[in-house]
Amino acid sequence: MYKIYAVSDSIGETSELVAKATASQFRGKIDVERVPYLRTVKSVDDFIEAIEEPHHCMVISTIITVDIRKYLLERCIAKNIHVINILGPCINMAAQLMNVEAENKPGLIWGIDSAYYKKIEAMEFAMQYDDSKDHAGIRYADVVLIGLSRTSKTPICMALANKGIKALNIPLIPEIPVPEELFQIDRKKIIGLTIDPLTLMDIRKNRIHRIGKASGQHQHLRDLQYANAERILTELEFAEKLMRRLKCQVIDVTNRAIEDTALLIMEYTGYIKTK
Repeated sequence: MYKIYAVSDSIGETSELVAKATASQFRGKIDVERVPYLRTVKSVDDFIEAIEEPHHCMVISTIITVDIRKYLLERCIAKNIHVINILGPCINMAAQLMNVEAENKPGLIWGIDSAYYKKIEAMEFAMQYDDSKDHAGIRYADVVLIGLSRTSKTPICMALANKGIKALNIPLIPEIPVPEELFQIDRKKIIGLTIDPLTLMDIRKNRIHRIGKASGQHQHLRDLQYANAERILTELEFAEKLMRRLKCQVIDVTNRAIEDTALLIMEYTGYIKTK
C-alpha cells in the first residue's frame, strides 16, 4: 500500500483535499494521512523520521512559510521521498503578476474567512441534533427538516451545514408526537420533505435487505412493516397532514440530488437570492 502525506503549516485541509483527489484516481491503492501544523524545523524532522517506508510514499505540501517549505523539500530529497508543494508556485506566480511580495503567513485563508468557522459550527450542530436527539436545538436552528424515514434528512442537513447553515431534522412517525417546539418557531424555517410512495418502498426494502444481510436476521426483518405499502401510505398521510397544519414549504425529494434539495431549501429560506 502506498501513502500520500498531506502536510501543511496550517490545518491541512487544502493539501488533504488535493491528496484525496489524487488517491481517488488509484482506487484502493493509496492511503492519505493529514499532517497539520508543520511550523518548525523540529516538527519537520519529527515528521520525516516517523515515515517508515519512504520509497512507498509521497508528500503533498501546502506549507506557506518559505524557510520551512525549503527545509521540508531538502529533507524529502535527502530521504528520496517524492514531494510537491502546490501553493508555492501559485503564490510566486501571483506575486510576479502583481509585482508585489506575498505575506507568506500560514492560515491566512482561515483567519480572514469567518465562513469556515461557521461551517464547522453548523457541522457540529447537525451531528448533535441529528434525528431529533434533542429537541432543545429546534429554537437555535436556521432550518428544521421534517420528513419520514429515508427521505434524506440527515445528508441534506450535512449539505446545508457545509454552507454554514445550522440544520436539524425531525423524523415523522405516526405513533410519536412531534415536539411542541415545532409550533413555537418561525414556520419559514421549517421544510417538509416528501417522496413518491413507490420510491420510498424500494429504498426501504433495499435498506432492510442490507441490514438483514449484515446481521443474518433475514426472516425477522421480512416481518417488519417498515417497507409495507399500507404502512408507507399511512405515514405519508400523517406527514402531509402535519405539513399542512404547519403551513411549511414542502419539497418532493423523489429522484432529486441532495445538493439540489439543499439549494432549494436555501432559496426558500432566503440564504441565497434568486433572480
